[in-house]
Amino acid sequence: MRLYNSLGRKLEKFESVQDKKVTMYSCGPTVYDYAHIGNFRSFLNSDLLRRFLEFKGYDVHHVMNITDVGHLTEDDFAEDKMIVASRRIKAGIKEAKKQGKTDFLSNPNDPYEIAAFYADAFINDAKLLNIKVADESETNMPRATNTIAGMQSMISKLLENGSAYVAEDKAVYFDVSTFKNYGELSGNSLDDLKSGAGGRVEDETQSIKKHPADFLLWKPDTKHIMKWDSPWGVGYPGWHIECSVMAKEALGCNVIDIHTGGEDLVFPHHECEIAQSCASSGEDRFANFWIHTRFLLVDGKKMSKSKGNFYTARDVLEGRATGSPVEADVLRFELLKTHYRQNANFTAKGITDSASNIKKIKDTVSRLQQEHAEIGDQSQINTIESKLTKDFESALDEDLNVSEAIASILGSLKNLKTSDDLKSLLRVVSVLGINTQGLASKEKTSSFPDNILSLVAKLNSARGSKDYNASDAIRDELVELGYEVRISAQGAEVKKK
Repeated sequence: MRLYNSLGRKLEKFESVQDKKVTMYSCGPTVYDYAHIGNFRSFLNSDLLRRFLEFKGYDVHHVMNITDVGHLTEDDFAEDKMIVASRRIKAGIKEAKKQGKTDFLSNPNDPYEIAAFYADAFINDAKLLNIKVADESETNMPRATNTIAGMQSMISKLLENGSAYVAEDKAVYFDVSTFKNYGELSGNSLDDLKSGAGGRVEDETQSIKKHPADFLLWKPDTKHIMKWDSPWGVGYPGWHIECSVMAKEALGCNVIDIHTGGEDLVFPHHECEIAQSCASSGEDRFANFWIHTRFLLVDGKKMSKSKGNFYTARDVLEGRATGSPVEADVLRFELLKTHYRQNANFTAKGITDSASNIKKIKDTVSRLQQEHAEIGDQSQINTIESKLTKDFESALDEDLNVSEAIASILGSLKNLKTSDDLKSLLRVVSVLGINTQGLASKEKTSSFPDNILSLVAKLNSARGSKDYNASDAIRDELVELGYEVRISAQGAEVKKK
């Protein structure tokens, strides 16, 4: 298996620190709004990588953080995005009240309530899109507000070993000149980094910094919307220190195998993560592989609210983006089908094509399940080998060549006939994260009205994503509509009372 390592900018054979065990960290959302489809493209590629490593027999410990301390809008001294979110939410509540609706937050001025609301929304969206780490949220989705003590401990260590300093404004900065490899990931050099580099250095701070690229570790500010006591005054942590601490605490090691994120995080965020993590641990690396997903365009253009082409995952799933609701499997497929190192282009036609391909795959699974009602020991699915599994693995072995992997599936569908073929198909589509639960009951429910079939499909999707609160709500709705609902290993079946 070869992966393109952003650290060194070349394809490298993947080897884990521990045999058949992988530690993997993904930069997650900042929860001041709903996550958009560009965010989810990166998260889904991380999920694909995790699933493929598990396909290959690795035990993967995957962690994705939730940043519930608001990022600043432009740089380390700009407005906190939680304040911006509060204004937006209050405006939305005002409009909702005009329409006779009730607000969803009891206190839109409370940044903790805002963060908790959007964190829960993100986890629910991630479950719908079948992102595995979302089902492990309590242990593997750490929140920044729960790791403040760890951040302060790392900052203290950096101060003690001379990698950081307290400036005239009482803020704590990392001294980039003390870390010889600063710029190795992004290709920047200290000589090239001037005031404003990366959009996170403000001119007014230059007189108090040792170098323009020195970055914030702790900012004393008693008026800030989210703040904590510290040895350097009441204030808040810098953005970069959060991920270094959450990764170390959640994964339990100083050097991890894989770190993933969007390409916009290479500099300054990931560059700064490396510097402070290595400076505090004494290791020469923080992550052995850095995997970055490129941007998602919408109709060939950069996604932007001002252009009217900015879509959250919910916008797509609920039909506001394309005019009709989109199944979670279809959106997942659409966001995954382009190689992660290429810009992807989200279009209505792309959604249509993805829906067609998902239907072909599910129809084949359903056909084979009808023909082979009992496929034997389910554990065999994870070890079975065939031409399909070998072609699929060969494609993903080459830097996650997902388009070729998908082609290997679609090209084989008409020739799949045996129970082993079914096992092979289930094995590879599980790597893509396609939900195949409940397909065997499709024929039994086909005579019901479209709205009932839609509810059954949503119920099966929710159960497949382990969103049991949603599935219970849908089940109650079906009962109220006069249907008996039976849940089995094959999925939901309904019967008119």
